[in-house]
Amino acid sequence: MQLLHILQLLVLMTLANGTPIVAKKIFGSRFSFPLDAGTIVFDGRPLLGPSKTIRGILISVLLTTASAPLVGLDLTIGAIVAGAAMAGDLFSSFVKRRLNFPPSSQALCLDQVPESLFPMLACRDALSLTIADIALGVGIFFVGALILSRLLFRAHLRDEPY
Repeated sequence: MQLLHILQLLVLMTLANGTPIVAKKIFGSRFSFPLDAGTIVFDGRPLLGPSKTIRGILISVLLTTASAPLVGLDLTIGAIVAGAAMAGDLFSSFVKRRLNFPPSSQALCLDQVPESLFPMLACRDALSLTIADIALGVGIFFVGALILSRLLFRAHLRDEPY
């Protein structure tokens, strides 16, 4: 079991997923360009929706990459974690739009699993993670994300408690 690596990844995944939320509070609507540029796809729904922004992706990748050495990991691992976490978040948004969920709505599991599973899988070989390590990391992230979201809502950093 790679407990240290799991903890390091949890810190980076939390940072990667939380940075866009904090950036929204800091910058408001400034620099908030939708990643999908308002694209409507075959089903008449947005590709991703307005809450997925270029600003959020960029700031997540930059800060998570820069923070990796602070938790004892290489910059490359930080970039991989951020990119994979954002890919998981975009995947969730794409699926939620197809299921007709409104932007920023809650979809239990769909909101937490891809944004933790994708980075864990992406780092599997580099950090010698087992399936048990990945399952533990995703499970901890799932529970932690639910708790942290409520705390961030109470601190007025999130618009919704999920």
